[in-house]
Amino acid sequence: MGEALRLYGLNALVINAADGIGEAVARTLRKHGAQVLAVDVNVSGVEQHFKSIKGIDGMVADLRDPARQAAMVTAAAGKLGGIDILVCDYPLRGAELITDSSATLEELLRKRAELTLAVYQASLKHLKKSPAGRIINIGFLRSLFAIDGAEAFLRSERDLAAITRALAAETGEFGITVNYVQPGAIMAPASRDVFQRNRELRDHCIAQSAARRLGEPVDVAKVVLFLASDDSMFVSGTGIRVDGGRTAD
Repeated sequence: MGEALRLYGLNALVINAADGIGEAVARTLRKHGAQVLAVDVNVSGVEQHFKSIKGIDGMVADLRDPARQAAMVTAAAGKLGGIDILVCDYPLRGAELITDSSATLEELLRKRAELTLAVYQASLKHLKKSPAGRIINIGFLRSLFAIDGAEAFLRSERDLAAITRALAAETGEFGITVNYVQPGAIMAPASRDVFQRNRELRDHCIAQSAARRLGEPVDVAKVVLFLASDDSMFVSGTGIRVDGGRTAD
């Protein structure tokens, strides 16, 4: 019973939670006792999606404009009665797969940084009141990147790692931890769409994983659970790859 309710009494705000990794995270945190608010964009159907699940509420918000994140956090904190856990993921992607030579990545990294910092700044006052404040950033899916986008994928992780370290340094004195999870080739709905059109990329991702398979959203959610719990209370400013192990970087 104690293990199943390791997040009992905590409130979790999960961004980009209507499906895929975000949905798996919302369900996993709830399973372990947290009260969860799942936020996603207007067309996601997030409110109806979680309507029948006790302990998870859905909320629609603008997740593309940094200036609107403060209002989203204020509304979320009001619904939850406070924020203890913030799982920060944003539905950003280019029109085409990212290669090592494409300019698309710069814009996506800039946008992710702006959104992450905006939601962090708005959430900080709530997290400071928590006995167990946690911020968990989620990296871009491998399926956003072409076969010849391996270096761009690693660059996106290095960028998220730098943001995470900076925020962890700011929040440590308040007992708030900040970490990131970097998914590999996870079979989320966005990845499924890509891999159905591009079997070569799918096969490449499988070959690049030491586990020789694609991951599932719950594989990421279980790592988020660890970072959200007291098990990770002295872990901050770092990241965990969820990719089955890589045969090469």
